[in-house]
Amino acid sequence: MINNQEHFLALVDENPESIYCYHDLHNVEEQSTFFKHSHKKGQLMYVEGGTIQVEANKKTFFVPGNHYVWIPAGEIHGIYSNSKTVLMRTLYIPIKEDEKDYYSTMGVYPATDLLLQLLLHTKDWRGDIEESNKKLYPIVQAIKVLLPDFSKTPINFTIPKVKDQKLKEITQFLDDNLDQNIMLSDLAQRFDINERSLHRLFKKDTNISFIKFFTIIRMYKAIDYLSQKKYSISEIASKVGYSSIPTFSNTFYKVIGKRPSDYQRGAEILK
Repeated sequence: MINNQEHFLALVDENPESIYCYHDLHNVEEQSTFFKHSHKKGQLMYVEGGTIQVEANKKTFFVPGNHYVWIPAGEIHGIYSNSKTVLMRTLYIPIKEDEKDYYSTMGVYPATDLLLQLLLHTKDWRGDIEESNKKLYPIVQAIKVLLPDFSKTPINFTIPKVKDQKLKEITQFLDDNLDQNIMLSDLAQRFDINERSLHRLFKKDTNISFIKFFTIIRMYKAIDYLSQKKYSISEIASKVGYSSIPTFSNTFYKVIGKRPSDYQRGAEILK
């Protein structure tokens, strides 16, 4: 991802009237973090070939391939990715004071065919696109105008933000061992904490149970594997701790709303 973050953000906001276009291919060898920041423009970011996480004030938004996230102007956020390769197609869009009601909600959405076609036209562009550019500006302006229609149904791909330090260690252990069948009692013993107390800590800090939390991060990791398009569904099921493919598929459907096979068939706008 971008190495000189401060310089890049200065470029984004340098021309307050322009729509700034940037396509960022992240490889595992490169920096995998875009630290907490904000910008004066709203941000539309479409993801290909992997997954990213956008950490906001109270939640972490999980953005799988073939989805986009809208980040309102002024929203403090960080962007992270563990995918070996992921492409982020981004438009930084100026929002006027009387438009803020339409563009004030952060969320993750599936990309429509029309949005993909419009983004396809931007794949070779980079930098400021001004209104005087009669060829390019109408396309990016159309994306802005249509965005409220594209963004009517957000996908609830969020992970509660963990605040307790002990729970941060525990959830990191879970993230590192998604292929293992870990019970709450196993965690309590490993981290020397009473099982009942650990159950209450999960509920208090994340507002969901341990089982639901562990299931969510497993399914999000499964999406990551699916978007890489190099593992079979049975391999992915094993990688996230499921020996039964039907159980994995049913759990994936309950959490994500689609079958794993639907994600395997997801199309990208650039090979």
